[in-house]
Formats: sequence, structure tokens, C-alpha cells
Amino acid sequence: MSAVVTSHRAALLLVAAAGIFLLAQGHAQAQWWKRAPVDFESCADAAEKAATKAEKTAALADCNAKFAGRRKPGGGYSYYDFLQDRSFDIAGPNPTPEEQKKIDEAYTAYLARQRHSNEAAQATARQQREQQEQQVQQLQQIALRTEVARVPVPVERPKVQQAAGAKPKAAPCAKGSFSCEWPRLSESLNDLKKLFNPTPSKPAKKS
Repeated sequence: MSAVVTSHRAALLLVAAAGIFLLAQGHAQAQWWKRAPVDFESCADAAEKAATKAEKTAALADCNAKFAGRRKPGGGYSYYDFLQDRSFDIAGPNPTPEEQKKIDEAYTAYLARQRHSNEAAQATARQQREQQEQQVQQLQQIALRTEVARVPVPVERPKVQQAAGAKPKAAPCAKGSFSCEWPRLSESLNDLKKLFNPTPSKPAKKS
């Protein structure tokens, strides 16, 4: 009786083992027929076959999280770093540790260039502001000098005339003018008259 029971159990175990083996083989064949995506593009192609729009959106987001690289037309992959706004060539669908290190070093150099560029721009702006201030000061000085030049200069008061009775000094006349030569001509004529018409002497008084 015990032998029969043992034989029956053995048969059941054999059937169960065979079933597990067949299930494993079927699962392996299903995985072979449905291969896992190797990069973003193959993952996106599988996501396009999703039943609903929501499933498609979720599948594409999962693809983007799994694969950072994108296929290049000529072969290989490229990685776009939005912080630097540039792309890097990589060997596979994701950067290797060595490739990621180079990308990080490039980002450090990028930050240094940005800082230097900002400092240069600030220095240029400061210099332009100083030049504008100097120009404003120069224009203010020019305007001030112009206003001073427009102020009339006080006229010097005339000198006090000489004491009463003193003849004012005649203003010099132009040489050769009639007004300047006539007094001398008049004196010459008087001298000629005296020469030809002498003044009679007065008679002596009788004692």
C-alpha cells in the first residue's frame, strides 16, 4: 500500500515538474519574441502601439527616463545637455561614467566662461556709465560758461569833468579835413591883414 502511495506521489511530482518546465520555456519564448527596447527609438516605437493616449504618454515618459541618448543618422548616439545647450557624442544609448565625467567637466568650463562674460559685460556697462557722466559734466560746464558770457559787463562811469571854467580838451581832428585846417588858415589871413594894414599908433597925450 505504501509503495503505491509513493509511486503516485512521484508521478504527481513528475507532472508538476514538467508543467513548470513548459511554463518556463513558454515565458522564455515570449521574451524572445517580445525583445526589450535597446534605445530610445525602439522604446518609442513600442510606445506608439499603446492602446490609449494616456498609456502612450506614460510609455514615452518611461522611455525618456531610461535612455538619455538619441540615435545619430550616421551611427552612434548623441546626448543633449540642456544646461549647456549643446550635444555630446556618446557610444551607447546612455553615457558611460567616463563620458558623463567629460560632460560634467565641459559644464564646469561653460560656467567659467559665462561668469567671465558676465564680468566683462558689467565692466563695459560701468565704463559706459562713467563716460556718460563725464559728458554730462562737460555739457553742464559749457552751459555755465555760456550763461556767464551772456551777462552784460558793467559800463565804466565817465570821469568827473574838470573844474568849472576850464576849457574841455578838444578832441583831435582828422588831418586834412576842413574843420581841422580852417583855424590855421584863418590865423594866416589875419596875419596878412595886419601886415598890409598896420594899426595906426595912438597920438601922444598932451601934458
